[in-house]
Amino acid sequence: MKEIHEIVAINLKAYRNAHQLTLGNVSHLTGVSKTMLGQIERQESIPTITTLWKIVNGLKIPFTELIREPEEGITIRKKTELKEVQMDEGKYRVYPYFSYDQKKPVEIDMIEIEAGGYFAAKPHRPGTTEYITVYDGALELMIGEERFHLAAEESISFHADVHHTYHNPGNQLTRLNIVIHYPGK
Repeated sequence: MKEIHEIVAINLKAYRNAHQLTLGNVSHLTGVSKTMLGQIERQESIPTITTLWKIVNGLKIPFTELIREPEEGITIRKKTELKEVQMDEGKYRVYPYFSYDQKKPVEIDMIEIEAGGYFAAKPHRPGTTEYITVYDGALELMIGEERFHLAAEESISFHADVHHTYHNPGNQLTRLNIVIHYPGK
């Protein structure tokens, strides 16, 4: 299994080549310097989560498009083998079970949010829908200006092309599953 920065390097370069973009083009779209992008592609630098978010938001691609490994046929994923992505000082953890690719326009993630944990997501591209099922704990979800409270064994779906936030208002771990469906290009 490759290290995450190796996978990001391979995927970023493959995306650039597939879309005939120079480092300068990507820098202009993302706000990340050409120097940093080159270092990421040459595996000379390990990008921060903030840098990765700038890249995916600038390129308008799903986050997991940068961190996914190629998959074929039948695939079994084990949490212990996934590359955990942490936010909010480790209180918000993403386990990307199945990543987006051009043939399957969905990503499926398990999320763990510690008590008080919070994450603010930027809008996805128009037409994107999220499907969330809470398995343990409680979730406070802000979608635009509306607040929703979900308990264990409850689900919600919504258009994710608006600002939305995830918060664990309880005092125990919240575990949930997110399926993100991206529209065709």
